[in-house]
Amino acid sequence: MNAPRRPPRRKVDGVLLLDKPLGISSNAALQQARRLFNAAKAGHTGTLDPLATGLLPLCFGEATKFAGELLHADKGYCATVQLGVVTDTADAEGRVLETRPVTVDAAQVRAVLPRFMGLQQQVPPMYSALKRDGTPLYELARQGIEVARTPRAITIHSLELSAWSGDRFNLAVACSKGTYVRTLAADIGQALGCGAHLAALRRTRVGMLDVRNAISLESIDNLPAARRDELLMPPDALLADLPAVLLPEQDVAHLLLGQPIRWAAAPAARCRLTGPRGFFGLGEISADGWLRPKRLMATAADVCR
Repeated sequence: MNAPRRPPRRKVDGVLLLDKPLGISSNAALQQARRLFNAAKAGHTGTLDPLATGLLPLCFGEATKFAGELLHADKGYCATVQLGVVTDTADAEGRVLETRPVTVDAAQVRAVLPRFMGLQQQVPPMYSALKRDGTPLYELARQGIEVARTPRAITIHSLELSAWSGDRFNLAVACSKGTYVRTLAADIGQALGCGAHLAALRRTRVGMLDVRNAISLESIDNLPAARRDELLMPPDALLADLPAVLLPEQDVAHLLLGQPIRWAAAPAARCRLTGPRGFFGLGEISADGWLRPKRLMATAADVCR
């Protein structure tokens, strides 16, 4: 007996704020969401480790053109730090290297947190997807090979001790892109003298997007297929923190042809382009007063005419 044929993938444009579950990769979560929406094209805006849960913005269709914008966005996390146990990966999935007694209290934890605030240099962990000569560092680490890593500039905007339970605490973290929270947890443990690793991680914010507006795969699955598109935000939700430029139709027409236009406004590295019918792409305003299109939606001509 032949298996039932799957309906053809459909064109879906929009952004889904997914609350990623524990224990699966970001790509696995993306593929499950894509199946639930039967979307022809999908992508994510930056991965979460299988150990992590929380906000994973997913893009469908035309929204994938703007996914890269969130790679540079600030992030927010709730991190659970286990004191007294050091692992080779700096998280709960790693092999235990050392166990030490824990004699610190919450006041001592709060006292060291200011050392990790602001602009600083962080050495990426060996168990990371960064590459050396084309080989991911985690593959080298699994072979017992450790190589020197160049420190990277990161910024920790805020650190707040939000819960304490003796040898474990929760930390609310607001940080720049490229921050390894498990490295931060291990460094805090070292500063306290007892060692530590990241026991759990939940991403709460990406740019202006908040996990409180996210939905689980299970909840999506429980919705009738005809209602699932109601969960999607428009493609420009990924650009919500950029200034919007409202253009008349004649200027929209020039930009759709790739032609810059004169624009008397403050220079902006990136801006949202909107016309009489709504958002149609990403632009930039140069210091010499030109507005240029950078990335346009394929449906822009239909949307804006």
